[in-house]
Amino acid sequence: MPSFIRFLVLTGLLVFLGLPFVVRGQDANQQRPRRVIQGKEQSVPNGSAQAKEPTREQAAKVQEVDDGDVVRVETQLVSVPAVVTGNGGRPLVGLRAENFALFENGEQQRIANFATTEAPFEIALLLDTSGSTRADVALIRQAATAFVAALRPGDRVAILGFNTSGSGKSVSAKVEVLAKLTDERRILQKAIENLGSSNGTPYYDALLKVADEIFNESPRAEMRGRRAVVALTDGVDSSSESEFQPARTRLLRAGVACYFIQVNTEEFVEDRLLKDCQEDGRLTLSEKQMQRYRRVFAPKMRPEDYLQFCEMGSFERMEMSRGLYTLARREMNDLGKASGGKSFVAASLQDARAAFALVAAEIGTQYSLSYYPSNKARDGKYRTIKVVVQGVAEKPQVRAREGYYAPKG
Repeated sequence: MPSFIRFLVLTGLLVFLGLPFVVRGQDANQQRPRRVIQGKEQSVPNGSAQAKEPTREQAAKVQEVDDGDVVRVETQLVSVPAVVTGNGGRPLVGLRAENFALFENGEQQRIANFATTEAPFEIALLLDTSGSTRADVALIRQAATAFVAALRPGDRVAILGFNTSGSGKSVSAKVEVLAKLTDERRILQKAIENLGSSNGTPYYDALLKVADEIFNESPRAEMRGRRAVVALTDGVDSSSESEFQPARTRLLRAGVACYFIQVNTEEFVEDRLLKDCQEDGRLTLSEKQMQRYRRVFAPKMRPEDYLQFCEMGSFERMEMSRGLYTLARREMNDLGKASGGKSFVAASLQDARAAFALVAAEIGTQYSLSYYPSNKARDGKYRTIKVVVQGVAEKPQVRAREGYYAPKG
């Protein structure tokens, strides 16, 4: 039998038996890269530029081979929403993945997923109907209806609002999910019509609910990196059990772009805060608000000095109110910028409809990029993100997510 025929027969027998064989002095495992996912070794086809992306379940835990050793690491798909504008602030649409370069801490990353401006979005719409806005729920309903109508077919929306529960001394404000994520406009319209009002503002609790309930599951492939919360609020929390920082952390970790329509209610509130505590129509700051003010603006003061609002003078009341509004605007602006979203100012609820139109237009021109960081260290450190657009005729301006905290432990 000729030697080359014997070689082919032997090779076929070895393959059939699953035994390794040597080709030109190299083990087949060296010639064909391998990866291990959840304890199972898989081959990467020869000539493939990259390993096949893990499924949603596999993406949670990936093992990589390095110098013959299996190293188990947690991978985190980082989503980066980005809006690109050209001359005069005009959105640049029609860009492709090759127009983008993405950097983490100055090191270029491989873009694993890219979604154009035409891809659908998932949006949590948070409507604050507490405090001074309670008398204008009808205006909020109209603005929310117009916003939903301005979205594109395929966009899915969840609607959250505030309501009052209990009776007597046990009355409290709570967050209600009026509609879960859906693209059924009929369901969304009914939820908007059922929008109520509350005597308190559990704003931070609402942001946490968006992260933990609305966006608690991994997104569908076509909506990866295409999630946003749109909140109509003055941002001043009065009754939450939680604080801003945990909500901020979870929303950023979930890759949710945050948009805020900041309603200015400060003059209305100040006018009623200065009334005597026995007068009708007066407002008071809750103990939670006063303690929050003390922790942020007067940390050296005693907690017991910030318990009874009605025992404070007009100057102290005004100072606390203005401090809390300053804090709220700072938090909204910070979270909007850090997440790749934006804050819009509405001088009044009459202006909210126009602000919603700007948000809808902004979402409709957003690109989404995502990547698996090349730095696998689980050090809990903050990592900066930079997005660069190239290959376009005019000078582009990019607004994107600025960074994230790596997993720890």
